[in-house]
Amino acid sequence: MSNLIPVQDASASRLEMLTLDEAHDLLRLLQLIAAEGPDELSEEAEWFAREIAARVPSEN
Repeated sequence: MSNLIPVQDASASRLEMLTLDEAHDLLRLLQLIAAEGPDELSEEAEWFAREIAARVPSEN
C-alpha cells in the first residue's frame, strides 16, 4: 500500500491554503467520518464537510 501523505520538507514554508485536490480529499475523509454514525465526532465532521463543500468547486 502506498503512503498517501506527502513527505514534508522541513526547510519548505507551509502553504497557507489547501490545493483544490487536497480540499476534495479532505472533504471525502470528513464525509466518511460523518457516515460512521451518530456521535459528536461524526456530527462535527458532517458540519465541516458541509462548510468545505459550500466553498470549493465540485470535482465534476
